[in-house]
Amino acid sequence: MSHLSILMRGACACLLGATLSVHAQTQSQPSSDALVDPVAARQQAKEIAQGDPARWYREDSTRQAQLRTSQKEAGAALQEARNACKKAPSAERKRCEAEARATYQSDLAQAKVASQTP
Repeated sequence: MSHLSILMRGACACLLGATLSVHAQTQSQPSSDALVDPVAARQQAKEIAQGDPARWYREDSTRQAQLRTSQKEAGAALQEARNACKKAPSAERKRCEAEARATYQSDLAQAKVASQTP
């Protein structure tokens, strides 16, 4: 097994562990769209009313397209995390923001590595 493969498995295991940890911490909070920006929520509601967009069923054909999609998803997740941090008690906001940025950076790094592996 190549070193890169071992490294990727380790990175995936770390990311999975971090994700599960965050998930366990947020389980006590009800899931809702309350963390989505109101403007984005209105746009989403319009799109949902029109049915699934065709773009959801087109796979990214190149690694570059996959990277762009991963970056866009990471950015959206960061925005939602920041919105959640704003609703947290003031004593926790700084830590929450730092965790959100760290997760975002980790997601971007993982996306870049994944886009470079054959």
